[in-house]
Amino acid sequence: MQVTVENVSGLTRKMKIMIPGQDVVAKIDAAYAKLGRDVAIKGFRKGKTPRQVLEKNFGEKVRTEVADKLIQDTYFDALEQMKLDAVAHPDVKAFNFQDDGSFAYDVEVDVRPEFELGQYKGLAVEQPEVVVDETLVDHELTVMRQQMAPLRGVEDRAIRNGDLIVINFQGFHDNTPMKEVRGEDYSVDIGSGRNGKEFEDLFVGLLKGEEALRTVAFPPGFANPVLAGKTVEFKIAIKDVKERVLPALDDEFAKDAGAEFTSLADLREHIRARLQKQREDIANGDLTDKILLKLLDAHDFEVPSRLVAYEINALIKETEDNLERRSPGMTLEAAGITHEQLTEQYKDAAIRRVKGDFILKKIAAQENITLTDEDMNNAFQRVGDAYGMTVADVKHYFRKREDLLPFMNELLSEKIVNFLRTAAAITKVPAAAAQPRTETATGASA
Repeated sequence: MQVTVENVSGLTRKMKIMIPGQDVVAKIDAAYAKLGRDVAIKGFRKGKTPRQVLEKNFGEKVRTEVADKLIQDTYFDALEQMKLDAVAHPDVKAFNFQDDGSFAYDVEVDVRPEFELGQYKGLAVEQPEVVVDETLVDHELTVMRQQMAPLRGVEDRAIRNGDLIVINFQGFHDNTPMKEVRGEDYSVDIGSGRNGKEFEDLFVGLLKGEEALRTVAFPPGFANPVLAGKTVEFKIAIKDVKERVLPALDDEFAKDAGAEFTSLADLREHIRARLQKQREDIANGDLTDKILLKLLDAHDFEVPSRLVAYEINALIKETEDNLERRSPGMTLEAAGITHEQLTEQYKDAAIRRVKGDFILKKIAAQENITLTDEDMNNAFQRVGDAYGMTVADVKHYFRKREDLLPFMNELLSEKIVNFLRTAAAITKVPAAAAQPRTETATGASA
């Protein structure tokens, strides 16, 4: 096998690979021998079809299959021969069977970037202290009271925050009905933020049975991309209005909230502990982000374009999945979004993801950080606990290599990040005023 390499660009290499005729003939002969045993052609007994008949009927198919097999069998040997450390799937640019019986193909690959590790231990970062005050606990109790409150019909007053209403609505943009912005018998929890403040505020002050036209100019960064940056006129009809009858905040309320609670004090302590854990998790996540940003700022190197493209495609797929979850049947096209726009939008984030992964893996090699059997078993147990599965069931789920490798990569990154957090120089700073967490606005799509 003859292999030559040329530089296409920074990290992209083109390998030209030629496989000698005797190796090609052997593959073709083997393919026809197998084909002759497997196929039956009218007029010939199975296994007795002449080679020339097989070539006439299946020649193109055999050549394609043999070409694929030759590439699969020689690509990694060619990488090793040329000492190329490829980091992405190869892109076969051309292949052909030569007149002399040999087989040649060109393939482009991206190689691992070379860079020196900067400081990664003892990184100076600040972490605000986690404080859960009584205001946050009170907010959680208010939410619980709303969730547990029975509903009572409202006939003689205007809609206000806290009401649960049922509506019909149709959105218009440039006087054209928006098929993806409409709903019948659609429930809106006024003031919850689940449908976005801009949408929920449309109904405050209206009465049951009333119809109205309301216009909203949605900001460019609005959570629902169908509405983001658009001025939309809503034709709305109020079908029903209900108010919550809030229960008294006492020991009986606590008992109704859960059999494990015997008093309001027990419930408050449970809420406080849960909020403390949530906010500590958030603080640890923020700390990790600060460490990774410092690592990214300290390392400047080119990253493989193919890996960046894979990350961009993954981010676009996430966007498509989120649209589908928010509004079944919704597509990027219906939302007025193009792949080109998202490609540009996600490019910097994709580059940071790829660069960060290279830095973490190099730190792992430097510090000999690897996954152990204990790490894997703990991770399987964690997944099992989260989804109500046995460890055996989790292992069975990950039996396919394409499922397991991303999972292992995530676990290794997690282990490296834990090492970096432990090795960081963390300064505790006073906590900022804590705010109750609210739900992300989803917009007004039915």
